[in-house]
Amino acid sequence: MALAWRHLPKNFQLEIYPPRIPKMCPFLKRVSWISVPKLTLHAKPSMPPCDFSPERYQSLAYSRVLEIHKQYLSPVEAAYFQTPLLLHQGHMEWLFDSEGKRYLDFFSGIVTVSVGHCHPKVNAVAQRQLGRLWHTSSVFFHPPMHEYAERLSALLPEPLKVIFLVNSGSEANDLAMLMARAHSNNTDIISFRGAYHGCSPYTLGLTNVGIFKMELPSGMGCQSTMCPDVFRGPWGGSHCRDSPVQTIRKCSCAPDCCQAKEQYIEQFKDTLNTSVAKSIAGFFAEPIQGVNGIVQYPKGFLKEAFELVRERGGVCIADEVQTGFGRLGSHFWGFQTHDVLPDIVTMAKGIGNGFPMAAVVTTSEIAKSLAKRILHFNTFGGSPLACAIGSAVLQVIKEENLQENSQDVGTYMLQKFAKLRDEFDIIGDVRGKGLMIGIEMVQDKISCQPLPRKEVNQIHEDCKDMGLLVGRGGIFSQTFRIAPPMCVTKPEVDFAVEVFRSALIQHTERRAK
Repeated sequence: MALAWRHLPKNFQLEIYPPRIPKMCPFLKRVSWISVPKLTLHAKPSMPPCDFSPERYQSLAYSRVLEIHKQYLSPVEAAYFQTPLLLHQGHMEWLFDSEGKRYLDFFSGIVTVSVGHCHPKVNAVAQRQLGRLWHTSSVFFHPPMHEYAERLSALLPEPLKVIFLVNSGSEANDLAMLMARAHSNNTDIISFRGAYHGCSPYTLGLTNVGIFKMELPSGMGCQSTMCPDVFRGPWGGSHCRDSPVQTIRKCSCAPDCCQAKEQYIEQFKDTLNTSVAKSIAGFFAEPIQGVNGIVQYPKGFLKEAFELVRERGGVCIADEVQTGFGRLGSHFWGFQTHDVLPDIVTMAKGIGNGFPMAAVVTTSEIAKSLAKRILHFNTFGGSPLACAIGSAVLQVIKEENLQENSQDVGTYMLQKFAKLRDEFDIIGDVRGKGLMIGIEMVQDKISCQPLPRKEVNQIHEDCKDMGLLVGRGGIFSQTFRIAPPMCVTKPEVDFAVEVFRSALIQHTERRAK
């Protein structure tokens, strides 16, 4: 039984909106919004039990950590919260700070911990391999690499059977860019606005989120195109997404036909006709955008876009760094939810449950095109330790039915958060699939203006203070990103939803004052 070892008691009318951040979003068929029934603080939500006790923290004092961080580490301010958490230990979906306080982790180290923090089965495999062989580099053979390659390839459809092992998502996307250009003999690569494909000098060209852009040239030969965002983009309605929860925008499109998709495809064609060469190298797409706030595209969009790219001689790359390994529930890979077959697939994060590991999977034909042009080599890619851990992660996903759990618990959670959207006017959208969920905060459902960062920050802090850790995303950091380890349970979802509701009530009371 899954998790048994863990006992836890074209005549369609479509509303059209101005692009990106509209001054007004006039929902012509706006639903009625339920007011908060009682705007008084209630008891702090009761945290579900956990059958694990952390070790006593015996390392650096918090003040010393702050001093060292300021003196020796990057000055880029990336840490969450006014007083950053000092985490000490993790167990499955739980994290513990230096003072022993327990938190429910609903962000998984930026959508990275797939099967649970320090999963005992993965730990045991890692410890065995540590005692046997850490590193050789790929100039020597070792069984863990070949065992892992066979297991991973079995999870991908033909002809995606050639695997390149690397160390991070940025590395994987770097290599995929090189493959696309080597195979096509073209330069231009297209990616969506709002896309995040890495922060290396090469992948910065693909990444289209303002805070990751530099004034200096980087990532040459990359071109952005409109993101087909059915909530905040110019087109979208109530049938567009592959999700149990649709937008509050109304349309009269039939369920099997989306006029918004057609409008966004016209924009994609416009990019092909005006902004790139007649022949291109490729097109990168996340099956669901992660950093941009769990943005989903209209059903059928990627399939038609892939066809257009291939007509121009380009290859299609699916960035599965956040969506892969069963997180979306209905399928093991995000690209399968769009009924497409990419030419290249990149993967990282959940592949190693937090261990630095990544991969690029492609066809034999594309792999040979790369081999003809360059001797590709990676010192640490495919190390014995990484591959042993990768195999253990795949085994746990299968044995504990974590893909099925993602579907079941994720759908349950989406529906719970959708009820909060109907209750609170500052929740503009709830979206996602499986255990990859976005909650977009707005000033109100009429204007759809993003909730000011200061207010979102306070809600974020309140959730943390009640024991819930969630992520942030969106161009304006207005969206809460929810992606817990895939072992999460429904009672823990109930707790998270109640915490979030309490934080929203606190926010409403602050506004009233």
